[in-house]
Amino acid sequence: MRPPRAHGSAGDDPALYIAQRATAFVLAFAVTIHLVTIIYAIRGGLTAGEILARTHGNRWFLGFYLIFVLAAAIHAPIGLRSVLREWRSGAAVRSTLQCWPSRRCCWSLV
Repeated sequence: MRPPRAHGSAGDDPALYIAQRATAFVLAFAVTIHLVTIIYAIRGGLTAGEILARTHGNRWFLGFYLIFVLAAAIHAPIGLRSVLREWRSGAAVRSTLQCWPSRRCCWSLV
């Protein structure tokens, strides 16, 4: 299946499109694992120092967080590139101005 072509998005370049989606998948998994681990450790009464002492020297944690940081380092610039290209084109400003009257109407109903 061919990725969609949207102006200002990573869809302009199939390699960036695939990299953005793949790193999003990795980040979703990594953030979930990270949060579950931290919540589990804190509920167990561990302090930050105790958590670091337990993970220090653990190659699995090192590998996990290296992959986490690498995915974020690839994902963020592609996303920022897309946002900046869209803003530069004026599409974001036009869509905001088009939506503004309907937002005002919605707020008057509340």
